[in-house]
Amino acid sequence: MSEIPLEYVHREPDGDTDSALFILHGRGADEQDLLPVAEQLPGDRHVISFRAPDRLQGGYTWYELDLSAGGLEQSQPHDEQFRRSLDLVAESVDAAVGAFDLDADSLGLLGFSQGAITTLSLLLEEPDRFAWVAAHHGYLAESHADHDPEGIEGKPVFLAAGQTDQIIPTHRGEAAADRLEAVGAEVTFGAFDTGHGIGREELASLVEFVEEHT
Repeated sequence: MSEIPLEYVHREPDGDTDSALFILHGRGADEQDLLPVAEQLPGDRHVISFRAPDRLQGGYTWYELDLSAGGLEQSQPHDEQFRRSLDLVAESVDAAVGAFDLDADSLGLLGFSQGAITTLSLLLEEPDRFAWVAAHHGYLAESHADHDPEGIEGKPVFLAAGQTDQIIPTHRGEAAADRLEAVGAEVTFGAFDTGHGIGREELASLVEFVEEHT
């Protein structure tokens, strides 16, 4: 386990498959948090859920927040910590591909909140790393808002926002969807009747997306 930089939990598939889903939890949670979501997804695959590097109360965080733009609803990632976490996730994905003999062309990435923000930035930095991504209740960080990478054309991306989310407002998810569509990604966006969490309708839409793209 020490060969993979980030701490993680690995759920093995039921059958003989080399596809995988990587998971990035939200601020204050841990690597166990989103496993119930992964268990609801169709298909058989390795599930590897990473733990963020820094402790936060009873959980962990990928980075501290820059609140200088006007509070939580306008927050941005702390640049240096964000860069560190992006690099750690990329290195950990590559290490896991080798450690578990995964198919590098059949990798999915799913993130919630801070994990979703990290997911979208990783997608824009290296679109070919993942076959599909899902980002729940996140936004596109300013540091990556102008990225227009090669290889993102037609990339399946699921984006979800909460209509009553008081932490990451719906319009930030909508803006991320608009930008990703503008650079050529195949975006599925939904604003669901929920707060800062994955509700039943949102999960059902994610299941439908995974069925279509895996």
